[in-house]
Amino acid sequence: MAIQNSSVLSNHLIELKMETENSRPSLCRIVEMTRTFANNYMHKNPESIIDVEKKPEGWKVTIEAIERKSIPDTQDIMGRYDILLSNDGELLSWKQKMIRKRSDRIESSETKEE
Repeated sequence: MAIQNSSVLSNHLIELKMETENSRPSLCRIVEMTRTFANNYMHKNPESIIDVEKKPEGWKVTIEAIERKSIPDTQDIMGRYDILLSNDGELLSWKQKMIRKRSDRIESSETKEE
């Protein structure tokens, strides 16, 4: 059974690579790639995608992931990361932007401007 799952995963990765080589990835593919990069390289499971922004040099995706699980879960420590990908979907960098308790309220810059 493990061989079959490995084969399916391998085929999926080959398809992703072919899509990336043949054309620019779509927004949905960028989000999927970001989740994969966060899991594989940062060892984080993104709980939410906060922001996706297309820039001239590529994509900036902001995710939030659990840094430390707590009981009650309102005391979980959350980390917010900016992940940069090239226009072709290659991982360029990531940076932790913030740590907070899940229960802490965050005001967005858009709310402050109104």
